This record gives sequence, structure tokens and C-alpha cells, in this order.
Amino acid sequence: MDYPSHIPFVHAQGIELVASADGQSELRLKVRPDQENHLHLAHGGVIMTLLDVAMAQAARSSNGGASVITIEMKTTFFQPSLGVLTARGTLLHRTGRMAFAEATVFDAEGRRCAQASGTFRYVSATPKTSGD
Repeated sequence: MDYPSHIPFVHAQGIELVASADGQSELRLKVRPDQENHLHLAHGGVIMTLLDVAMAQAARSSNGGASVITIEMKTTFFQPSLGVLTARGTLLHRTGRMAFAEATVFDAEGRRCAQASGTFRYVSATPKTSGD
């Protein structure tokens, strides 16, 4: 399945969109050596990216694919992760401008590795930064 819009960073990480509909999303990532920490486990930043994208995609799937930006997220790590990881995102609530979601990352054995909750803002266009 293709993402509704091209996200270069997500593409570079190798995050695959498996499903996205009705406020739910599922992503998959096979952790590469360059995504590991010094202990040869998935780096926390990779896990947080997977959680962030799963939540954002769940929010997008309920609003016709409208873009979202992350306002905040809280992440809890339960155990180290490696190998093929699956992230499942769920939209909990949305308003006209905001979405509230959660996501969980599971390892290949189905063990919960990390979980996050987040707040997202729907945007109609890509925001410009100063200097653009």
C-alpha cells in the first residue's frame, strides 16, 4: 500500500504502510543495522518514528487523507526491539482541527515493545519555515 503523500524521511527509514482506514493504521519495519544503537537493538528514535507515523496515519485515514503535524507525543518503552516490527495506530478522538491517537509497536513474536499517545493538528498545506 502506498502512503497518501511522499514523506522522504519515512521512505528512507523503510517503513512500509500495510493498512490504513477508518482511524486505524498498520506499519511494518525490518530494522536495519544502521537503525540500531550500540547494543545492536532498534534505536529509540526509530521506534518513536514508527509510533509517530502510525498515529499520524490513523488520524489521516479518518479525514480523507488530510495532512497532519505532530503537536506532542509521549512514548513508553517496555522492552528492547529488533527484527521485523509492526506498529498499529488508532485514532481515539478528533475535532475539526485536532486528532488524538495512540500506537503500539510489537516485535515478530507479538510482544509489546513500546507505546505512545499523541496529539496532531490537521493542516491544509505544508507549513513553510522561516527562510523558505
